[in-house]
Amino acid sequence: MSNWAALDAELDAWATLGRKALFWWRDDDAGILTPELQRLLDLQAANAAPLSLAVIPARAGAELAQALRGRDSIAVLQHGFAHRNLAPAGEKKAEFPSARPAQEALADLRQGRESLKKLFGIGLRPVLVPPWNRIAPSLLPHLPRLGLHGLSTYKARAEAWAAPGLMQVNTHLDPVDWRQGAGFLGEAACLDQALRQLRLARDTPDAEPLGLLTHHAQQDEATWAFTARFIAHTQAHRAALWVDIDTAFGAGPPPG
Repeated sequence: MSNWAALDAELDAWATLGRKALFWWRDDDAGILTPELQRLLDLQAANAAPLSLAVIPARAGAELAQALRGRDSIAVLQHGFAHRNLAPAGEKKAEFPSARPAQEALADLRQGRESLKKLFGIGLRPVLVPPWNRIAPSLLPHLPRLGLHGLSTYKARAEAWAAPGLMQVNTHLDPVDWRQGAGFLGEAACLDQALRQLRLARDTPDAEPLGLLTHHAQQDEATWAFTARFIAHTQAHRAALWVDIDTAFGAGPPPG
């Protein structure tokens, strides 16, 4: 059985149960409107799959806000503050590591949220995507008082609620091979990631939707091609449904 046939077989299993497999799409590291970002927006428009765009507050400006105006199928998420690595030497990259003073980190997050609200208005969702998908656990209980009621990182979540008032919905399929020069991870490896999450979700009724994670600024042609094919292929199956960020988070994080 080919990799794509295995994906179809898994979706057929969902159909047999009378259930829909939910998919959602997050793209990271948006800031200025580059040709690569425009390519992403064009891909989204061509396939009409809802997109959640993780925007870096310190890099975003009026040009991006104008490009997204009227595009209701694209939601903006907060991608940290400046996407700076502030982890101590020898530790994995993070903008909000445990070693960073909490009040300083929270002040950056508050400033970033206010900046994005001015630019994107109701297009901004109260969801934090920490750069490099890492954030000190000690900061999580403080996020709701900043107006951040959702958290999204990478790989299957441990719990639906990362902290009181803070729901977590992660991504699971990243086609970029970060360990080997940021090229394409490969079709087999990507579809294996997808199948693992779909099988987990089929066996766990309250599991999160399968999250596709893309990085428009880093993708090579093979990665772009896979992304387009994956979205189109799943959209064609009766048991697959691509949903927006509010649906991915259930009833949706509280506004604000």
